[in-house]
Amino acid sequence: MNAETKICKQCGGRFEITADEKALYEKIGIPVPGECFKCRMQHLFAFWMFGKFRKGKSSLSGKDLITILPEKTRYPVYTSHEWFSDEWDPMDYGQKYDSNRSFFKQFKELQERVPRPHQTGKNNLSCDWCDDVWDSKNCYLTRAIIGCENLSYSYRNVNVKDSFDVTYCYNTDKSYDITFCFNCHKLKYSLNSRDCLNSSFLFDCRNVQDSFMCWNLRNRQYYFFNEPYSKDEYLKKIKAFNLGSRKIIEELKTKFNEIIRDKAVHRANFNVRSENSIGNYLTNCNRCHNLFHWEDSENCYNSMRGFKTKNCIDLAGSGEAELCGMGAMVFIGGYKTNFSSWTNSCTDSEYLDSCMECRECFGCVGVRKKKNCILNKQYSEEEYKRLKAQIIEDMKLGGEYGEFFPYSLAYGGYNLTTAQIYFPKTKETVISMGGTWDEAEDKTADGISPEKLPDDIADVENGITGQALICPKTGYRFNIASHELSFYKEMNIPLPRLHPDYRNIERFKLLTVIDAYPYKCTFCGADVGAYYLPEWGYKRIACIKCYQKEIA
Repeated sequence: MNAETKICKQCGGRFEITADEKALYEKIGIPVPGECFKCRMQHLFAFWMFGKFRKGKSSLSGKDLITILPEKTRYPVYTSHEWFSDEWDPMDYGQKYDSNRSFFKQFKELQERVPRPHQTGKNNLSCDWCDDVWDSKNCYLTRAIIGCENLSYSYRNVNVKDSFDVTYCYNTDKSYDITFCFNCHKLKYSLNSRDCLNSSFLFDCRNVQDSFMCWNLRNRQYYFFNEPYSKDEYLKKIKAFNLGSRKIIEELKTKFNEIIRDKAVHRANFNVRSENSIGNYLTNCNRCHNLFHWEDSENCYNSMRGFKTKNCIDLAGSGEAELCGMGAMVFIGGYKTNFSSWTNSCTDSEYLDSCMECRECFGCVGVRKKKNCILNKQYSEEEYKRLKAQIIEDMKLGGEYGEFFPYSLAYGGYNLTTAQIYFPKTKETVISMGGTWDEAEDKTADGISPEKLPDDIADVENGITGQALICPKTGYRFNIASHELSFYKEMNIPLPRLHPDYRNIERFKLLTVIDAYPYKCTFCGADVGAYYLPEWGYKRIACIKCYQKEIA
């Protein structure tokens, strides 16, 4: 069977649906999509808030809360504790289906009456200024973490402790300003390194310690600019730099980026133990195609950021699911759950939002442990099947069935979602797509300009923690927390000049490329597709075979 060529109804570009993709859509029981892969992912990620942390109050109790949800939400917001409690019943908001009106319009009305939790996560202690946080303790201004402790200004980490400015790292501690690093201790200003300690400015290093400004090293100690030294010689080299100076660190970062561009060897992709699979950052995957940041999965297609899925397609930020399609954050036991957002352990259901442990439900919001519900209203099994069939037929006639929720049903402005990180859009474009845009907070000059901060951390006084700083990139105010200042002084790190959200997003952007660009292998000259933007100017790209032979 040949691939089917389609025109994306969102961007107008041409895209193909392969025979294998079409077979999986049929197996799951959903129509072939009308949007191309990028537009699908953009659409799904628009329902994953990145947000800005703010103070607010519970719509139920008036209690103080901290959330990334917008200041002016179109729905009530409860504390997470209240939301999971028995103090309210989502079935109280049930409404009858009106066959004369758009299903999505009715669903939006339901959304706007049913409360949402202020924070995503569970089993945390002292993590109020966090979101999407699980089994963690004493974390601050951090998102998407599991099992972390004393972690601040960080994004998407697992088992990271006593660190700041860490992005997409696992099993790491006492580290600062690192991205995609694993099993590291006291690592600073580094990228894509594993099992490293007491080092700074490492790129693609493995089992390296006490080293500085190095790349593609394996099992080395006391290396400086990729050259070996004795311990005393190495320490003497390091002492020549005042690493507590912001000016010196910025000069070193510039040099480091030049090395990454001109000298370092870059592997074509970061797939590990994955067979018959296409994509990047895949681990233990088999027969997976066009997946990114995905682990332990089989026969999945066109998805980004997930784990432990089987026979799934078009998912974003999902895990432990089977036979699911076109969903955002479909988790833990999801089975045949389609066109849904933020669901846990739901089966044989469609068009759910923030539902848990539901079976055979359609078009529900915030419902838990229910069966045969439509628009939060209970039906008998026979009534449910009849009404569901009618709704699907009506949706097909109106061009709604098979589509994910419209952008207008997202939880906040597109500019404060994960979609804006991967697929940045202007306000005008977002509005034309039917989405919303959260206006930025008022810019203010009421704070300290970075030019007025001491260059050296040794010259910074404790009083800085009581003052507001102004980010020169965003104009937003931010503060230096007391525990943050203590860390900087202990680790000899100069004060940051940029807002922590801006720093996080800039680090993560290195991992967001989902197009394979054509390169020539620096060793064998073979054509290779690699996930690096051409404008980055990387001069040495290696096919996987040569990388494993020459570097790994």
